[in-house]
Amino acid sequence: MHNTINTNSYKLIGVMSGTSMDGLDLAYCEFELVNDKWQYTLGPAQTIPYNQTWLTRLNELHKQPMFVLPKTDAFYGKYIGKCITDFIKHNQLQVDYIASHGHTIFHNPAEGYTTQIGSGAAIYAETTIPTICDFRTVDVALGGQGAPLVPIGDELLFSEYDACLNLGGFANISFKQNGKRVAFDICPCNILLNAVAQQIGFAYDENGQLAATGKINTALLDTLNGILFYQQQGAKSLSREWVEKEIWPLVTSFTLTHEDLLATFTEHIAYQLSTTFNRVAGTNMLITGGGAFNSFLVNRMRSLTNQELILPPSTLIEFKEALIFAFMGVLKLQHKTTALAEVTNAKFSSIGGCFYG
Repeated sequence: MHNTINTNSYKLIGVMSGTSMDGLDLAYCEFELVNDKWQYTLGPAQTIPYNQTWLTRLNELHKQPMFVLPKTDAFYGKYIGKCITDFIKHNQLQVDYIASHGHTIFHNPAEGYTTQIGSGAAIYAETTIPTICDFRTVDVALGGQGAPLVPIGDELLFSEYDACLNLGGFANISFKQNGKRVAFDICPCNILLNAVAQQIGFAYDENGQLAATGKINTALLDTLNGILFYQQQGAKSLSREWVEKEIWPLVTSFTLTHEDLLATFTEHIAYQLSTTFNRVAGTNMLITGGGAFNSFLVNRMRSLTNQELILPPSTLIEFKEALIFAFMGVLKLQHKTTALAEVTNAKFSSIGGCFYG
């Protein structure tokens, strides 16, 4: 029996796979509603790196024949289910629900679609634990960006911070402005840095050590900073498609070493982030996501802003997104809003997620 007796108390596994392709994040989370405020406990958590087969499948899926998409959706769901089953067994956990973000293959809200694979039906079939997934499509159907979704968690779980910054494949920020939650993607982050590091045999640029040895190419830096997206105001989101169209073609016109390209990308990211920070009211900013471990990038950000940049314990840095998707599963179960219209620019706020179980 997986239904909770006390509907103000939940035990979930949050599942996240981001565009930086670090691996599959699993986090055991407990939530309790106390005096109208949600309390959370982040328990055992693990990133399961993708083997070469899965890396290739996920990276190439958007170019494959049509039938490969639903097939991979089902296979990937079964894979997630197996990983969760092993995780539960290893940590001897009691779990009520699974809440899975899946892995984004297509994201084009301007044309009204987004696709995250990792079939909830397959996860449920593999684990027999009720599963909630597919959090973005309702918001996109309502004309929203479908991203970022994490701000609802920032609002209800991390309100003690003036702003929350996530440094994942893309960098996004969430903060309160005139009593409303504001959030948007700022710029590409690890999707660029990891891609360059991988060209020379590294999974990623650890601590930004490679970037630190490179020289900034000011011409490329100016070109990157001149991209029109950065002048857009309001709700906006980025995608792999955008990076392929806007960023990589600019880079090909320059002949740079990998280290110089990493240095230039890092400076570009730090500049875009600090420009945004300096417009945010408040003084303290929580920084999470894989990029928070890139000390070279964080130091460049610190030198360009007066904001106090707070790095929490490493478990929260790595698993905050998985934690919040677990929390969005709770909100779905409680029939509460998961996507904020003021953040995504949808017609109205909505309750996202599909339930299998």
